[in-house]
Amino acid sequence: MKGNDPQRVLLSIGSNIGDRQKNIEDAVGMIKEIDGVSDIRLSGLYETEPVGYEDQDYFLNICLMCDYTGDPHMLLDAVHSVENRLKRKRTVRWGPRTIDIDIILFGETVLDDEDLQIPHPRYTERAFVLIPMSDLMDTGIDIPKDKSVKQVPWAFEV
Repeated sequence: MKGNDPQRVLLSIGSNIGDRQKNIEDAVGMIKEIDGVSDIRLSGLYETEPVGYEDQDYFLNICLMCDYTGDPHMLLDAVHSVENRLKRKRTVRWGPRTIDIDIILFGETVLDDEDLQIPHPRYTERAFVLIPMSDLMDTGIDIPKDKSVKQVPWAFEV
């Protein structure tokens, strides 16, 4: 893959601390400003039960699809910068967070190194990813029914 060939990227974005919806909207605005990001499309907004560490508030989640010109590690650095600007703290694995941005798909790229795995290793097990993802593309994946995921009204424009 060349660094300047645009790749279709799918991100999962979630928040369960503070003004969850504003956190997601702020994250989308910051992602829009990342060099190399274009043609953004958003899923609906969903309220979801936490996965893993369950003693925490429900999340709001979306998926964001865009074209990206750059390599996966550059995008990872950029989304980590967005998380940092939104005061993401990494204290409890799968714990509460102001914002969480995961790279789910990056074109046809398959990557497995110490910093990044693409496709995201657990996305096929997570309704909070698959349901918003299905707003944007045909996943062809059965959606797990072990957690509550419900769409909530949202009228955000990119």
